[in-house]
Amino acid sequence: MLSEDIFNASISRRTFIATSASTVFFPTSVFTRTNALTVQQVMDLVLKSIPAAPIPSTVDTLKSGQGDMVVTGIVTTMFATVAVIRKAIELKANFIIAHEPTFYSHLDETAWLENDKVWKYKNELLTKNNIAVWRFHDYIHSIRPDGVLTGVLSKLGWVGYYNADKPQIVTIPESSLGNIVKLAKEKLEIKNLRVIGDLTQSCKKIALIPGAAGGRRQMQLIQNELPDVLLCGESPEWETIEYVRDANLAGMKLSLIVLGHSVSEEPGMEWLVAWLQPKISGIPITHIASKDPFTWM
Repeated sequence: MLSEDIFNASISRRTFIATSASTVFFPTSVFTRTNALTVQQVMDLVLKSIPAAPIPSTVDTLKSGQGDMVVTGIVTTMFATVAVIRKAIELKANFIIAHEPTFYSHLDETAWLENDKVWKYKNELLTKNNIAVWRFHDYIHSIRPDGVLTGVLSKLGWVGYYNADKPQIVTIPESSLGNIVKLAKEKLEIKNLRVIGDLTQSCKKIALIPGAAGGRRQMQLIQNELPDVLLCGESPEWETIEYVRDANLAGMKLSLIVLGHSVSEEPGMEWLVAWLQPKISGIPITHIASKDPFTWM
């Protein structure tokens, strides 16, 4: 089972962390600073608490800024969008810790974007305001239990159903698919979900894979565990989605809830605030949700 201390910390601070804007700000005046910390020093303090660190060939590198910059404030987020960067500037926070890429590809390669107006605007916004961006993907998933999964379970109220032996399987009290959809929309603050299955179906065993694990991994989990429903962040529409559709047409009781990539992992970056605070006690830390990128018509 999960460490009670870890989950108690997550639960006790959840109401403090979550606001209507999914944002928390720790005013600078609350802290007494004796020594300033640089970006690199903050990164080093964080990595000391992650047993797997350093991870070879990790994508978790600085995407902008320099390690010797003095940190004035930290923002955690799913994507370092232009809107998140602007909010960080307002808060006078110059260090963004983002879960996913900043420049539109897994490795944040920018050579192909040298003449692109969108990249130039975003890069100049970061550079002019001396903002460092550190991707925090591999490392948050290396925290035990997984930091993203912990955040999602906490928001859904499913912490007590966590099984360390099968972290992606949650067995809850019997509930209809429709009620699980309502719970996910309310607790994860998602306006619209994509669902395959009978809303009256009785569900207990849930496979939970936030983010984009890939269709084969999702389908193999279904094959191995036979869950009633899979909750995932996203999946190519020709893979898991078609697999579940065919399962339903074949008369099998298997449902799918597609949450959306960004909103499915954002709770992990929100949870990160409480995890970071004791390690970096002298710096204000804010979570700014990058939110669902789509307008649903």
